[in-house]
Amino acid sequence: MSKETIAFIGGGNMAASLVAGLVANGHDPQRLIVSDPDRPKLDALVSRFGVRATGDNTEAMGNADLAVLSVKPQLARQVCRELSPALGQRRPLFVSVMAGIREQSIREWLGSGTPLPLVRAMPNTPVMIQSGATVLHATPETSPTQRNQAETVLRAGGLTRWVDREAQLDAVTALSGSGPAYFFLLMETLEQVGVALGLESENARLLTIQTALGAARMAMESDDSPRELRERVTSPGGTTERALDILESGGIRTLVTQAVSAACERSGELSRILTDSR
Repeated sequence: MSKETIAFIGGGNMAASLVAGLVANGHDPQRLIVSDPDRPKLDALVSRFGVRATGDNTEAMGNADLAVLSVKPQLARQVCRELSPALGQRRPLFVSVMAGIREQSIREWLGSGTPLPLVRAMPNTPVMIQSGATVLHATPETSPTQRNQAETVLRAGGLTRWVDREAQLDAVTALSGSGPAYFFLLMETLEQVGVALGLESENARLLTIQTALGAARMAMESDDSPRELRERVTSPGGTTERALDILESGGIRTLVTQAVSAACERSGELSRILTDSR
């Protein structure tokens, strides 16, 4: 079991998901401490995982080697400023999973006076079932050991990858952060079409979900690219070819490009709004 003490500042869904993954991977639950003003939420985490809990953020961070900032973005400034006085006594590695909150703002709000090791992470919602995708960026002050510590925590929720520039997290937000919704929309549409073509609702739903799962697993486990996999299942003159011709003629590639680009642009806009420190 890991002997590292990890504090979760905020006990919402993301924190609960990471706690679940860490405990499942053998982390000592007594070395996980969650702080949140919602006592019933804390009681549920204690009952389910055996972690420690407190309503005091500063107390949670007191003996932590790593502090996960997992509050709502709108509370980021307030919470960071509340933690600032404690940094003279202890300086843990900070890992932020707060969507849209930039590293510079976190450092300013923590107000430590000197650069802090900080990793910013962009997870997506399947982290809640340990099947997520999380992308990380570290500040220059973060050591290789600390990068490994941060990755170990986020890997509890699924796949992890690193980017060299924080600005790339806007593209990550647009691709994998918002991405589950794109697939849900396609699945929703396929299910509706299946029903319209005469299938029972339950059959249409389960066939859609299993097909999406199977395609994703094939793509993950194969050395071939999605393009190669698509070409392999597209027989000349067959049903798949006809369907794909309709999608291509309807401009699916252009539409997806426009949609993801718009999400990327909006991610940058929201970051500027959320991290306005005036």
